[in-house]
Amino acid sequence: MLPVRDGLNPSRLRLPPGEWQTVLDYLLDRFPTDTVRLHEKVDAAEVVDGRGAPISAQTPYRSGDFVYLYRDPPIEARVPFEVEILYRDDNLLVIDKPHFLASTPRGSFIAETALVRLRRELDLPELSPAHRLDRLTAGVLLFTVHRGARRAYQMLFAQRGVDKEYEAIAGFDPDLRLPTTVRSHIVKRPGVLQALQIPGQANSATRVELVESRGAVAGYRLLPTTGKTHQLRVHLNSLGIPIVGDPLYPTVLDIAPDDYRNPLRLLARSISFDDPHTGSRRSFASRRELAWPD
Repeated sequence: MLPVRDGLNPSRLRLPPGEWQTVLDYLLDRFPTDTVRLHEKVDAAEVVDGRGAPISAQTPYRSGDFVYLYRDPPIEARVPFEVEILYRDDNLLVIDKPHFLASTPRGSFIAETALVRLRRELDLPELSPAHRLDRLTAGVLLFTVHRGARRAYQMLFAQRGVDKEYEAIAGFDPDLRLPTTVRSHIVKRPGVLQALQIPGQANSATRVELVESRGAVAGYRLLPTTGKTHQLRVHLNSLGIPIVGDPLYPTVLDIAPDDYRNPLRLLARSISFDDPHTGSRRSFASRRELAWPD
């Protein structure tokens, strides 16, 4: 495999069934606008197979094989918000992520993500997220510093060994009885922007507590015990109190990615867990504050 380069992982491609004679023929068909660069990368031994052997212009095509190569990242405008480091040791890096900055590369956000920024700025090529926050959500986000620490911390989240607390500013309904725990079956389908609640056994749960109300909006404390995509946004919307600044719930709004005027009022306030390496209790809290709407 190819190493991380300039903060970016190589792309992995699984060769599909087809009649291409060589791997390069397939790559030229798949990326027709990258013809010159693909030839350059093959000549420079920057395209390798699943065993790490360089692909040549004559390497025969075999469907099902894997190929690794560096894609040229798009030119991205800088997201004008900074990452704050809350804690760092030999295993962990804990940050306070701003709104609008993606956690990891996806879609049109590649270099302008917390992961790539930190890999470049701190020279940590093995940095990896232990969990994720939506691009529009701010707050505490954990990374593992090296490959050897990765599994233990990721398993903490997978096995629900982390206590998470969020804050939100959302609509206020004086008739809504709180606190309450919302449980539902949430699915997120490829190509569909909104996550959906469908009939079935609950796979998500969020305790919702009212902190204070100010007219038509209120502040809430959210305690999820699961981590489904958009879970908190879906659950508050299902109560009839969508989060202020949400461009997806209840209605999908066409808002430009660089429109920073109305952030989602959702903050990952804190996380706590028993450290898998030391056994000690660890707690980290965001220093950010949600802005109440005028």
